This record gives sequence, structure tokens and C-alpha cells, in this order.
Amino acid sequence: MTISAAMVVAPQPEAAEAAAVILQNGGNAVDAAVACAFVQGVIDPMNCGLAGFGSMCVFMPSKKVHEYIDFHAPAPKAAREDMWADLIEGETRDGFGFVLKGRVNDVGYQSICVPASLRAYEVAHRRHGRLPWFDIVAQAIEWARSGWTVRPDVHAFWSEGEDMGRVAGYERLKYTKASRLLYCRQDGTPKVVGDLVVNPDLAATLEEIARNGADAFYRGDIAACIDRDMKSNGGLVSADDLAAYEAEILPPLWSSYRGHGVSTNRPPGGGLMLIEMLNVLESFDLRSMAHNSAEYIRTVCEAMKYATADKDRYIGDPKFVDVPVERLASKDYARELAAAIFRGERATVPRFNSGLPSKDTTHVSIVDREGNCVSMTHSLGMPSGVVTEGLGFIYNGCMAVFDPRPARAGSIAPGKARFSSICPSIVFKGGKPYIVVGAPGATQIAMGVLQSILNVIDFDMKMSDAVAAPRFSATSNIIDVTNRILRSETRKLQAEGYEVVRAPQSFGVACVHGIRIMGDTIDGGADPGADGMVISVN
Repeated sequence: MTISAAMVVAPQPEAAEAAAVILQNGGNAVDAAVACAFVQGVIDPMNCGLAGFGSMCVFMPSKKVHEYIDFHAPAPKAAREDMWADLIEGETRDGFGFVLKGRVNDVGYQSICVPASLRAYEVAHRRHGRLPWFDIVAQAIEWARSGWTVRPDVHAFWSEGEDMGRVAGYERLKYTKASRLLYCRQDGTPKVVGDLVVNPDLAATLEEIARNGADAFYRGDIAACIDRDMKSNGGLVSADDLAAYEAEILPPLWSSYRGHGVSTNRPPGGGLMLIEMLNVLESFDLRSMAHNSAEYIRTVCEAMKYATADKDRYIGDPKFVDVPVERLASKDYARELAAAIFRGERATVPRFNSGLPSKDTTHVSIVDREGNCVSMTHSLGMPSGVVTEGLGFIYNGCMAVFDPRPARAGSIAPGKARFSSICPSIVFKGGKPYIVVGAPGATQIAMGVLQSILNVIDFDMKMSDAVAAPRFSATSNIIDVTNRILRSETRKLQAEGYEVVRAPQSFGVACVHGIRIMGDTIDGGADPGADGMVISVN
């Protein structure tokens, strides 16, 4: 399989260009994706980085490889199921975490799960990369050393206020002295668009990793520094947690939609939700509905609500929870749910004491000229705000999304990974890759990816139009819509008794980035709600 030109799609121009440079220098899609991820961690530090988590789909037809490198950050060994059971104040409306007294799960040292991203980058490169490891890291080192300018999308996240009970972005940014020195002005406010960020500590950390590999982080001097900082500040992560961490290599979870094969990731990732929604919607003639009409929104949102309720009840880390994958992914079960929607029944999404969530993740989709495809979504969750002095990176805040109530699918357990909506996916047509897609966006990721797939398959949109079309979501009993959804249609939904919340933003509900392949030609779409871009590499 050969393609006329390679393509990179990512939410950050600097990172997309870094991937393009790797492809131009003879690297393959995996090399480019890992190089892109390293740069993303430098120039989008609240969304991703060395101490994050994620999922990476690798499809390499010439090697007969189709696998997922899953790197969901596990809870530290010191975590306990009931450790926060007496601190619960509520659950966020969108289901992306619980609100606890003192926000101990949401920001600070106890919010950190075991860093996973770096180990996965190295595993992917070792298994499938072509260029030397140092070359893969080199551009990120240069961006950290020379500096980068704050972009609009970065500043929007940094400056946003409290959201659905979560700690404000600017509070995370100034949580530790090391983070304040990097990302805030002298008055303590976040740096603004155009301000320069220089991070010599991160450059030194990356240089050590480039010379000595991921073991420098997980077992060497960097690990020792992390361990000291955690012990000094009540963190849960230990040197033993770091040394024990390994990424997982898993086969894809498969389904189909209108004759197309759909490959996505397994629990605790969001692929099962995506498959359930596609299976339900396959029973409906969506093409006959006007795109984003009240009828269309109602139908798709009911599928979203059923999948969300099933996620909350059943989907967790399969090493700890018996996830009914076969049932939730079955066409028969989907037809039962579709029949209920046809009858006008409404799904209910329970919330504990219960806007659109922040984008807190990033993504890259790449196809090289040999037909190798990579779709990788990686994240910090809601970032912890912690930067260890001398290391330069922000840790994940993944403990926030665990359910602090014992005996639940999402309950805390040492070594357990929490559910994430990330679902990097490939849709196949005639046995060949057709859509390579994924998104950041918290609980909205699967919802954004779903609508982009529907836009291509059911409404014949090219990829740029598919990711730019107005989106909506239902991760609770409320329908959230972006501001370009017509009010004439949402009034019809309200007349039917639906509560509709309109965001002031024109874009939102994840931030989808995808590539469409048609024979030897290719087109890409970078979500216009972010700062990203599509680069074609000849």
C-alpha cells in the first residue's frame, strides 16, 4: 500500500511540523508520532507530557502489524479504595471526576498517578521506529531550550476559571513554585498570547532521556528525584511504582458500521463506548435526517446517553473489573437500545449530587507514504499542577477521575487504571484504512470522534468539513450544544422537554483531528477550534 503523500494532523503547528521533519528525514509514521508527542509535551505542557498517559494505535500493513500500545496511568501502590470516601461533595455533571473536600484528588501531589507516557513512547519506537532515538527527541530538546510562544488555545486553558467543580486552570498553573516560574508573569497571572516560555530544566531532562532512554526516568537519577519530591510533599507515587510500570500491547477492539470495519482501543479506554454508539445508530437512517436537525441531535444524544450510563456502570480496568465487552459491543444489544429510542424512551444518566469540559488532552494522526497509520491520544487528565524543581514537566492528575466510592467499576485500587474516553481509531473501507481519527476533550472525546465518523460515512463530508461541523453532546441528562447549532432546532428539543445548555464557543465537544484516505490520495482535517494544522509531506 503506497500513498501519494504522507500527512500529519495535530493540534499544535510546532508539533505537526516536527513530525513532518521526521517524515522528510526518512522516518516512518511511528517515528513521526513519537517525535510529535515529545514536542507536544514541551509546547502544550498542561495537556500532555512525559508524566501523562494515553493510547496509540499502530497499523503497519507491510509488517502485518495492527496493535494498540495502551499506557493508562495506574493508581500508585499506596492508593486505597476508601481513602477519600468521607470527602465526597459531588460528581461533575459530565462525569469527568468527583469533587472532594480540599480538592485533594484534583490538584497537588495526591492527584498524581504513575507516569506512563514516556515508557510508551520508547516502546513504540523500539518496536516500530526507524530513526535513532536521539533524533526523535532532539526537536523537543531544542523547543525547551530556545523557547516557544504561548498560543491562543494554550492561553485559553491556562486562564479558564473553575469548571463543573474542577480547580481552575490558572490555579493549577501556579500550584508549585517551579510551575509559576515557567508559566506565570511576575504578578502571578498566566503568561498571555505571544509571551515566551523557556524551560531549561525540561531540556536537561529530555537530554538525559535522549542519551539513556526511558530507564533514566523510571529507574535512574530522574526517578530518584521524583521519589524524593513525592515523599517530601505527601505524594502517593514511589520509586517502586516507577520501576514497575510497563505499557501494554493489545489487539484492537473490532466492530463494523455500515459495512466499514472499525478498529479502536479496549477498556479502560473509550473505544467500547464508540462502538456501542455506532452500533445503536446503525439502526437509523441518519442520512434521511437533516444534519444537526432536532431529530438527528435527539437520536444521536440518546445513543450517547445509553453509552455513558453503561460506561459509568460497567467499564473500568479489565484487570480489576469484569467488563461485559461482548454484550456492550454486540449488535443485538444495540438493536434493543435503538428500539427504545424509536419508541421515544429516554435514557437516564445518574450523577452523584449532580458546560462543556475543558480540553485537557492532545492527539496526533499520521499516515506515511508506505501506508503506515498512527492515531495517538495522550494526556495529563486534568493536570496536577505539580512540577518537581529541576525537572521541568507537569505530572498527570489522573486520580481525580477515580470513583471515591468503594465497590464501583471506577473505584480506586492500587495498580488500577481509571476509565478514559480516549479512543484513537481507524475506520476501514474494503479492508484498507479509510479514516484515521482521534481527539482530546475529556468525556467528550468519544462524542466528537463519533460525530466526525458519522459526518464522513453518513453525510459524505471530506475530513476538514467533518471535524469543523458544529457538534453537540449528552454525557448527562442535559444536551450540550456549541453555539453554531441552530437555535431553531434546539427550541424543538426544548419543546420536547429536553434541557439544552448552549456554550458560548462556536467550537467544542472534543477537538477532532483526522485523515481520510481514498486510494492513493489523502485529505486531513485539523479541528478549527484549536491552533492545529494539516501538513502534507511529499
